[in-house]
Amino acid sequence: MFTIALKGIKRYFKDRTAVFLSLLLPIVLITIFALMYGGIGKSEKSKAVNLLFADEDNTALSQEVFTKLDADEGLKLEPKTYAEAESLIKKGKRTAVLVLYKGFQDSVEMGKKVPMELFYDQAKEIEMGLLQQALWSNLFGITMKKGIKGKVNNWIKEKNPDLNDSQIADIQAQVEEQFSGFESSGKSSEIKENSELPMTALVSETQNGNLGLVQAIAGVAIMMLLFSVSASGATLLQEKEDGTFKRLLITPINPSEILYGKMLSTLFMAILQLTVMFLYSWLALGLDIFINLPALVLMILCAAIACSSFGIFMASVCKSRKQVESLSTLIILVVSAIGGSMMPLFFMPAIMKKIAVISVNYWAMEGFFDIFWRQLPLIDILPKMLILLGIGTLLTAISVISFRRNLLKMV
Repeated sequence: MFTIALKGIKRYFKDRTAVFLSLLLPIVLITIFALMYGGIGKSEKSKAVNLLFADEDNTALSQEVFTKLDADEGLKLEPKTYAEAESLIKKGKRTAVLVLYKGFQDSVEMGKKVPMELFYDQAKEIEMGLLQQALWSNLFGITMKKGIKGKVNNWIKEKNPDLNDSQIADIQAQVEEQFSGFESSGKSSEIKENSELPMTALVSETQNGNLGLVQAIAGVAIMMLLFSVSASGATLLQEKEDGTFKRLLITPINPSEILYGKMLSTLFMAILQLTVMFLYSWLALGLDIFINLPALVLMILCAAIACSSFGIFMASVCKSRKQVESLSTLIILVVSAIGGSMMPLFFMPAIMKKIAVISVNYWAMEGFFDIFWRQLPLIDILPKMLILLGIGTLLTAISVISFRRNLLKMV
């Protein structure tokens, strides 16, 4: 019994690279999730939220509002026209736009309903929570103060038409004195209760479907596909271990054709798996896969190429199936964590959103979000498809070189 146990232990430590990778996996995952939840790398000050600002009034008061909001550490304002802002939000590049309509200053000074509106992307809930807090504590400090003063002054003039200008000026000075501490003393909760900012979702679940469903399908589909193609690619090493690979090499075919044949079979499997997943999502979960069928077909193809090339890449750079299993698990879990498959990106801190762009998951999921959530035309989704094709081309080129250097030498 002890002899068998010792033999198993020796066999385990024989492949030192695989042992190292098996120990590295939990260390890397702990680090990744610590970053995701803000346990490390968290700055004392939270990152400012980008807010587009469309000033259609173009008055002194609207400029004052811009200056006041831009001075807030929690906000980073970008002046844009409404058309430009709407395009950026619908493409997922920005969170919201605050629009001050024509007549903003006149309405505030007369104490009327303020013509302003906040348009946003419902998918970015975390940013919206921070954004609303900053707006309520700054925007209404200006509009309510001036609005109430305007109402008081109008009431004085209407009820006391016989007052001369000096008397009115004296009363207005007293009103000004009463409101001098309004902005600094007003609590944000009190301002919220007495204020109203119309909010309209440019991208919402009512118009664009179920956000959680899109997240779950796209995230799981890509992550599971990466595991599948890695296992498929590892059959190259299985054939080497079984001796069939050596017999293939003595046949008249070019050695590279063996790799290309494996690539094609892996690509076919990847396309089939994604197709089945989306058909299931349509039949069982109610996902409208016909909303932009040409874009969906092309995105499935591009994602399958990128993922299948990853599977072949893993088989070509590793020296044993055990290494493929350990290293591919490590890489897949890491890129799935940082790419948004395990948790939506809008829950993650800013540093994780920047790192996410290195993963296949990120670009594939963004493409599927463009189709099902943002409902963008094909021309706007093409850049993400090209990036996936670029990833596939790069990994394939590396695989061909590694295949010749590693696998052929090991036969």
